[in-house]
Amino acid sequence: QVRLVESGGGLVQAGGSLRLSCAASGRTVSSLAMGWFRQAPGKEREFVAAISWSADRTTYTNSVKGRFLISRDNAKTTLYLQMNTLKPEDTAIYYCAADASFRMVVNDPGSWGQGTQVTVSS
Repeated sequence: QVRLVESGGGLVQAGGSLRLSCAASGRTVSSLAMGWFRQAPGKEREFVAAISWSADRTTYTNSVKGRFLISRDNAKTTLYLQMNTLKPEDTAIYYCAADASFRMVVNDPGSWGQGTQVTVSS
């Protein structure tokens, strides 16, 4: 069982930056692929970014490429999402996710956090 706890959300003006963190605990956390998803009001949850357990592979949804950076610190069992040049359309609840498979963490993760709200004002 993996427990994921997000933090770092908040209110920011368009063009600003935020860094989200996800503290992971449980067995073999450092061997899990991890990712971020988001859900905007009235919309379905969507994939944002993912990183392999060794951090040698990352992938992003097109709308955040060049603006967001996913990283992890396995020693601290923490996942990060650095979000730059934020836009109002980035407003959403952001969820941390984990799975043993990189493919699955992108498509259908087995573990989820409770989410953290990010609001970008125009």
